[in-house]
This record gives sequence, structure tokens and C-alpha cells, in this order.
Amino acid sequence: MRISYDFHIHTTASPCGDEAMTLNNIINLSYLLGKQIIAITDHQSCGNCEVAVKLGRQKGIIVIPGMEIECMEEFHAIALFPSLDAAKYIEKEVQGHMPYIKNQTHIFGHQWLLDEEGEVAGEIERMLLLATNLSIYDLVLLIKQCGGILYPAHIDRSAYSILSNLGTVPDDLDFKVLEISKMGNQEVFERQFNRYKLLRSSDAHTLEALCESEQFLELEYLSQTQLFGFLKS
Repeated sequence: MRISYDFHIHTTASPCGDEAMTLNNIINLSYLLGKQIIAITDHQSCGNCEVAVKLGRQKGIIVIPGMEIECMEEFHAIALFPSLDAAKYIEKEVQGHMPYIKNQTHIFGHQWLLDEEGEVAGEIERMLLLATNLSIYDLVLLIKQCGGILYPAHIDRSAYSILSNLGTVPDDLDFKVLEISKMGNQEVFERQFNRYKLLRSSDAHTLEALCESEQFLELEYLSQTQLFGFLKS
């Protein structure tokens, strides 16, 4: 079965996310674009995931709770979780390993939490665009313990990527998946990293960027369990 996916989407909870990246806008646009399974991956937070899951269910879209985490080595990784409880547990662990610095909204923008009507339900006051003091090895173990999946984000980029910072993907991390950006040359990376599954997602911070990504996976049927089994194999 051919499945349309996007596993790297930011909402208003990310300080770099556009104010138009409301949960209703993301779900409704994903529905119009024919996306069947998506992940909400704000920086170091899953605060908008619960509402997104509910809204997605109303449109027949599977929404995976996720997070984009910056490890101690200062590159980004995508975490996908089997449940909201797992996501909330990892959020607590991750934020517990970050310095508490108040977000400067006049520089970075707001970090809004939204309700099902699209109204502001709260604001995350701590700055989320910070590296944790968890190593990538720590994160691999932590995410695995809660049944989640972790993989390096946008490996083709010159900043905040595992290749730009480490120069390689260490074999002992035992990743099954790598993400390349929508601008990355998939053929080149498939030859170089042929033992990994390569995903390409939008990394959308704007609604326009959400429209630019059209990617598909082959699964036996559409379900989060089926997806996780595929990505872990």
C-alpha cells in the first residue's frame, strides 16, 4: 500500500514556527494534500501533540507524537513515539537536561500551545532552541526504552546535522533510518547509505513548506504499528 507521509512538521510551539502553523491549519492542509500519516516534531517539546492527534483522527490522518531533539553533539535528531505518554516522558527527560533560559519572544518568537479551536491555550516560557546535555548515545537508549524511534535529521545540511558535526554516522548507534532534507539528492545518499532507510520530510515551519513535500512509503496497510515495525526493521 502506497502511503503519503511527512514526519517532520513544526507548529507554533517551536519559536521558529510561523504563527500560521496552527494545528487546525496543519491537519486541514495535510488532508487536502492527501497526507495519510504525519508527525508533529517541535523542538524539545510535545506540547501540541495531543490536540494534533485528536484533530488528525477527525480527518482520518494518523498523527504521530514526535519531537526534534538537539543532542550534546549539537545536531538534530527526530524522535517518534508510540504514545502520548511516551512523548511526555521524554519531553520531561529532555527538558530536565537543558539549561533554563527564558525565551526572548522579541528575538525568537512565541512558543504557543493551542487548543482544538485554534485558540492560544498557553505559552512555553523556557527557550526551546537549546542543546541538551544528553549525548546521542544517551538519546538512543532513552528513546529505545520507551518504544520510540530516533534517527538523525536532515543529514545533508551544513549545520545541525550528524554529518556536518561528526563527519560520519557511527555504526555503533545502530540507526535504521536517516532523514535527508527536501533539497537533498536522494540518489547520492541512497548509494552512500544503502543499508539505511532514507526518509525525506518537509521540516515545515510554514504552510508553504508543508505543500512542497510529497513523499511515499510502501506499507502493508496504514497504521502506526505497521509504520513502527517497518522503521525498526
